[in-house]
Amino acid sequence: MAIIVSQIKTGLEKPKDHAIKKAVSSLKISQNEIRTAKIFKTSVDARREITFVSSVYLELASAEKERRLAEKFANVKRFERKELSVKFGDKPLDGDIVIAGFGPAGMFCALTLCEFGYKPIVLERGAAMDERITAVDKYQKSGVLDTQTNVQFGEGGAGTFSDGKLTTRINDPLCSRVLEKLCEFGAPKDILTNAKPHIGTDKLRGVVKKLRKRVIELGGEVRFLSAVEDVNISGGRLCSVKTNGGEIKCGALILAIGHSAHDTFEMLLKKGVELIPKPFSVGARIEHLQSDIDKALYGKYAGHPALPPAEYALSYRENDRGVYTFCMCPGGFVVASASSDGSIVTNGMSYFERSGENANSAVLVSVSPNDFGNKPLSGIDFIHGLETKAFDLGAKRGANGSAPAMMTREFLSGGSAFSPGRVVPTYPLGVQPCDLKELFPDFVNEYLIKGISQFERKIHGFSDSDSVLTAIETRSSSPVRIPRGELGEAVSCENLFPCGEGAGYAGGIMSAAVDGIKTAVRIMEKFSNK
Repeated sequence: MAIIVSQIKTGLEKPKDHAIKKAVSSLKISQNEIRTAKIFKTSVDARREITFVSSVYLELASAEKERRLAEKFANVKRFERKELSVKFGDKPLDGDIVIAGFGPAGMFCALTLCEFGYKPIVLERGAAMDERITAVDKYQKSGVLDTQTNVQFGEGGAGTFSDGKLTTRINDPLCSRVLEKLCEFGAPKDILTNAKPHIGTDKLRGVVKKLRKRVIELGGEVRFLSAVEDVNISGGRLCSVKTNGGEIKCGALILAIGHSAHDTFEMLLKKGVELIPKPFSVGARIEHLQSDIDKALYGKYAGHPALPPAEYALSYRENDRGVYTFCMCPGGFVVASASSDGSIVTNGMSYFERSGENANSAVLVSVSPNDFGNKPLSGIDFIHGLETKAFDLGAKRGANGSAPAMMTREFLSGGSAFSPGRVVPTYPLGVQPCDLKELFPDFVNEYLIKGISQFERKIHGFSDSDSVLTAIETRSSSPVRIPRGELGEAVSCENLFPCGEGAGYAGGIMSAAVDGIKTAVRIMEKFSNK
């Protein structure tokens, strides 16, 4: 057992481990009562005087003393680490365990199964990491897109070519397991203690390769350029999967296909698998100078060596519709993220050091089936229509692959002048001045204007300061959900396990990885590995 002492505030000039001394002092306990003391989490509080706010992990010699302290102090809670335990099933597998997708959900599902003696086959539609890097770099430089291997598809999933952000809204003990495993495979140790951890695109690539190596060492198999082309369902039960390499008899199929596998969703629907449309969001990337964001949030402390590049998370809601920032990348870049020809998709990324001149974030408006239709694939059709329109708008005014862009202040005022100043757009294939109101439906335009105007009240200069909007962002979450029951199986098909972000059960690296672990546990609780 142990305790967590929260809300320990320290100044910028103090070393972070000063929080440990302060926590111990506040509880009036002596050093000889302490077995272990370490920083648990640390964040920056920029609301008034800039401070670090930490929680401290203390393991005492006396469990009774821990209990009394937790009862006495409001900021002290007992902490018990929960190890992953499994009650193994005894049902024999009629075929292989197959995992479709090697993004966060698929990776952690495969790793967990292998650690407990199972030997899954992973089918990843894109290429392995080194080949994927080559394909993505080629697209970013030339506009020549590989529709099988790109920012959306390939080893590591879409998050590999983002910022490697590990923030999440879920409060699940398995989050600690995910962070520890990532560190085991080479992620920076500070992700264990930072309240807003990130790995960075550059470092995450190596982490993913080491995780794959471990899966293979433990008896798993990872096949690249192997998309699930078809499934054989008989009597409401999944029997096999078909790939370009042949058919695989399948005792269980984990669908960890990610939010952009739209063709796979179409195939599943034709096979009778139930899909339902779900809300998602659309919008654009906004870019500012990182130094402007630092000044707006840190004030006179901007540039202090103890402070990380400033980041924000903003939201506004009105009449059941939300506007919010998403995937904010300090010191990052806007990247070309299409997965099909004739379309434009943007995303953001940062390297570990977050040392780029610009900050960027998606500014998104929520959309629901009431906006785009209640058929299972209506959201996909809505997305494709916008991505194609964005491509056409850029192509009308420049070379294919250029993204439509607009000065933020002009979008709000109704003007059309495009005069970038201090903020140089980072979209690699170039931007073309466009009226983004031609791109978005009226309700999206309306709420983007409302949201950005509200965000200006929280961050001075958000809607000005030469900021630029680059469109379009459509891949923040899946447009469908594959309903599943309490045991994790699809309600419409036995032995089919929807998993992760693409199936509609996660939203980011951490929650997808946790869902992958939980899906692995459900598999093990049903099937024997003998």
